Amino acid sequence: MNGEATILHADLDSFFASVEQRDDPALRGRPVLVGGGVVVAASYEAKAYGVRTPMGIVEAKSLCPGAVVASPRFDAYSAASKAVFEVFRDTTPLVDPVSIDEAFLEVGGLARLVGSPESIAAGLRQRVRDEVGLPITVGIARTKFLAKVASAFAKPDGLLVVPVEGERAFLHPLPVERMWGVGVKTATKLRARGVERIGDLAAVPPHALASYVGRAAAYHLHALANGRDPRPVVTGTRRRSVGAQRALGRRPKTMSEIDSALAGLVDRVARRMRKAEREGRTITLRLRFDDFERATRSHTLPRPTARTERLLLVARSLLDVAEPMIAERGCTLVGVSVSGFDPQAGVQLELPFGEPDTATLDLALDDVRERFGSAAVLRGSLVTRGEGFAMPTLPD
Repeated sequence: MNGEATILHADLDSFFASVEQRDDPALRGRPVLVGGGVVVAASYEAKAYGVRTPMGIVEAKSLCPGAVVASPRFDAYSAASKAVFEVFRDTTPLVDPVSIDEAFLEVGGLARLVGSPESIAAGLRQRVRDEVGLPITVGIARTKFLAKVASAFAKPDGLLVVPVEGERAFLHPLPVERMWGVGVKTATKLRARGVERIGDLAAVPPHALASYVGRAAAYHLHALANGRDPRPVVTGTRRRSVGAQRALGRRPKTMSEIDSALAGLVDRVARRMRKAEREGRTITLRLRFDDFERATRSHTLPRPTARTERLLLVARSLLDVAEPMIAERGCTLVGVSVSGFDPQAGVQLELPFGEPDTATLDLALDDVRERFGSAAVLRGSLVTRGEGFAMPTLPD
């Protein structure tokens, strides 16, 4: 494990909204909401009024009447992300991307050539501001977990170093919600048992935690709370899953509407998999209900695939199983992801014995969408409803 504070967690501030403010000077200093029916990003000026993602635009405007709504420009966000990652990789070759707007960087080997981790982080922040025009926050610590907590603590547009000797003093007074992986549901369980701060969590034996958060989560959270996180900054790894999701808003939805959204997401995910020459076995359906609680359902196939219809068949069967929950609790978001990739295999061509040859159709549709855009060919159920926003992602 790294014995010094040399891991940087660099995280762009309100990324989409900051790009809008950068490109339109009239928006600077004003509350900005990026989205259509749902807020996909909000500037810090809007967040000060209680606006959060993925809140509905109407609700957000009621909280912040003076907010300006900007339609998403995903090409602009992708270009900005690419420019920022060029700065990252020019700073150190050890860059571990998390998403299009954040990454871990290891700078421990640069002390003699460049300077201390803090000076390197300060230079990185200045370069991102000067060359890309965006604010970015950096946390510096011995571990990934501590660096991420530090960057969240330092936002917006800040820099915070957690020295090795000051890790417990920094971490333990923080509320348990600051823990990576602790959401509202888990935090409620912990607080009900008197575990309110990370220091409280660190003092509870893992076997005692396991009775109300599960064994795996208990040992993981206990280790992080005590500063144990052996994960290094790793480069060159491929994504372990490919997924997409769509916010549906707060209004009541029919199962037909949810099914249409799911089919569009499967189209998108399958196309990305084929482009990356990857096949997966495990299909996971993700749902968010009206009370913002979440649920997942998954199924693992006997053989990996990247065929759209095969993935859709499984996704729809999972949606059918979840229909009673949706009827009772509503649905504000649906998502699908595929995992269980064979790291050694590309897409395998299959002989279509006993089933239609949909692989040829998939490739033909991929070609049309690549040349003319994803909206060039849509499912009939999406013609009037639209396919939703295609959020930019890291390479698959």
